[in-house]
Amino acid sequence: MKYYLIAGEASGDLHGANLMKALKVEDAQAEFRYFGGDKMQAEGGNLVKHYADMAFMGFTEVLLNLRTILKNMKACKADVLSYEPDVLVLIDFPGFNLKIAEFAKQHGIKVCYYISPKVWAWNQKRVLKIKRIVDHMFCILPFEVAFYKEWGMKVDYVGNPLLDEISQFVPDDHFKTKHQLSEQPIIALLPGSRKQEIERLLPVMLSVVNQFKDCQFVIAAAPTFSAAYYQQFIGNSKVTLVFNQTYQLLHDAHAAIVASGTATLETALLNVPQVVVYKGGAVSIAIARLLVKIRFISLVNLIVDRKIVTELIQEDCNPQKVAAELAQIMEGKGRQRMLADYAHLHQLMGEAGASGRTAKLIVKYIK
Repeated sequence: MKYYLIAGEASGDLHGANLMKALKVEDAQAEFRYFGGDKMQAEGGNLVKHYADMAFMGFTEVLLNLRTILKNMKACKADVLSYEPDVLVLIDFPGFNLKIAEFAKQHGIKVCYYISPKVWAWNQKRVLKIKRIVDHMFCILPFEVAFYKEWGMKVDYVGNPLLDEISQFVPDDHFKTKHQLSEQPIIALLPGSRKQEIERLLPVMLSVVNQFKDCQFVIAAAPTFSAAYYQQFIGNSKVTLVFNQTYQLLHDAHAAIVASGTATLETALLNVPQVVVYKGGAVSIAIARLLVKIRFISLVNLIVDRKIVTELIQEDCNPQKVAAELAQIMEGKGRQRMLADYAHLHQLMGEAGASGRTAKLIVKYIK
């Protein structure tokens, strides 16, 4: 069968690649065409557009890049029609994907949505549109099933694909040697994979380096940027860059400062105490504060429905507060409490196998 997948950011590329791998197990004749990234490309098929040309965050950034977004959307619609897939598989990225879903539905193409849009966070009435344009929704967060049920929509809970990826991770005992790291405690810096995130968050993260002289700082760098790009922020600070080894870095890290997003959950599942940070454009944040109806922004806190990790957002994301919160989780009761709370998170998340379960359901529903 022919599958058309759309992933618009790094996390979607990761989950899309694992899903493609699982679909090949269920369907030996599987053919793929997709918007995605390097990981999906490694699984075969045809990459139409890389997510690096698509990822814009925040209301202001979307407006500034609206012409590019609309151009990408038009090209995507034409390509989907030309390919005539048996199913369109949309992976997160709701601003783009829900419009493509509506288009596909109008043209009689089956639509499966893997990783639900965060409709529970704001404008919940969007569920009514999703019911109309999405044939099958596969959720990865435990509380989403009950949420959709309240709106009269049946969805499939498949578990979380991050558990699949983490279960496949094999630690490298020579990681520190390869990167000339000492035995000092490692503080991992995860500033995100988007240009706007990195430029807003990395300088704040790096501002605390000199306050933790007994530690070494390592940046989990996004493969879409060069070392020279990161060096403009690092300057003369003694900070190491590591590309494509985030799980290995977290495996060896004592603590982490993490941009809000999927990485907060990855960090928690790998049992690394963390401080969560986020900064957006002033207009984007003002709009979000009016619209968003949730108590937390990090997945860790959202899943357990209480504060486990500290979230430093906008004006709170400053050198003083980041340093103070980091100090709290380096040792003592603050660190012990967070690790104990992570154990509860593990129980709620369940077992690995989300990609396999989703692939089985997609093939079953198409047939």
